[in-house]
Amino acid sequence: MKIDLFTHFVPPAFAEFLRGNELGRATVPRWQRIPTLVDLDAHFRLMDEFDDYVQLPSLANPPIEAYGSAAQTPEIARIANDALAELCSRHRDRFPSFVANLPMNNPEAAVTEAERAVRELGAAGCLVYSNVLGKPLSDPEFFPIFAKLAELDRTIWLHPIRGPEHPDYRAESRSEHELWFTFGWPYETAVAMGRLVYAGLFDKLPRMKIVTHHLGGLVPYLEGKIAIGFRQAAEGALDRNPVAAEAHLERAPLEYFRMFYGDTAVNGASKALECGLAFFGRDHCVFASDAPFDPTGGAHLIRRSIELIDSLDATTRAKIYHGNARELIPTLRASL
Repeated sequence: MKIDLFTHFVPPAFAEFLRGNELGRATVPRWQRIPTLVDLDAHFRLMDEFDDYVQLPSLANPPIEAYGSAAQTPEIARIANDALAELCSRHRDRFPSFVANLPMNNPEAAVTEAERAVRELGAAGCLVYSNVLGKPLSDPEFFPIFAKLAELDRTIWLHPIRGPEHPDYRAESRSEHELWFTFGWPYETAVAMGRLVYAGLFDKLPRMKIVTHHLGGLVPYLEGKIAIGFRQAAEGALDRNPVAAEAHLERAPLEYFRMFYGDTAVNGASKALECGLAFFGRDHCVFASDAPFDPTGGAHLIRRSIELIDSLDATTRAKIYHGNARELIPTLRASL
């Protein structure tokens, strides 16, 4: 069984609801350019190309908090989650569970919605973006959300978010050539992970489970930079990072970065998968394609991801395809 943990679909009911939202009116037509993202029949035809293959759908960006004020987004999150839950209930053989959405600009409501989505709707966990309208996830106001997911024994899916309004250089007003996406998204993921590490998240919540999209962004490749910090060269030692000491971390920073999970959505790049697998280890890698975001509507990403994983040894394949997913998501242990 291949369990695709990070793939996207927008239920038609939610897309229709968003037509009454200012940002939604701009977003839905963009989604509709990829039929497999919004049309269930097209999506099923895509899935039918692959044997023993199921998905845990999550919405496409933008995040829920971008659609309205703190007073408005709790309802938007509920509507989105109800639509995903209803989709799964009708097609459990294809979608054994889903990733819920949270109104992160209203942390109190986000905690409430996380509990409702898990306890009442059967969500596998919740989707969180690398920043909340420019605020870091390490801000104390978001800690109760992480604490609630740890209490519920559910996973957080960490997705990067950044747009062209983030310039490449301070003298400019916008990013050019989609560099905000190509390099900005992996950077966003790495920085979000770093901020959570230095906030002591894993010391405070040792049961916390976080799947990082695109195999941890920049983190696996920069293992050496994480191991020896800037100040460490002059003020520390090989086994003592002064910045980590000031943050009162109980372990070396690199150990915490390896506590995250990485997914295999690397656009089919074999060396990227090799690097990420070496960093996280086969016990902390999960199968994901990021479909349907390619010019073929997702077929290329799924097929290439499967080709890469099929080239690995049998034990590693089993862990990545389904074993680690079952460990992360208790409801999958009995249903699949």
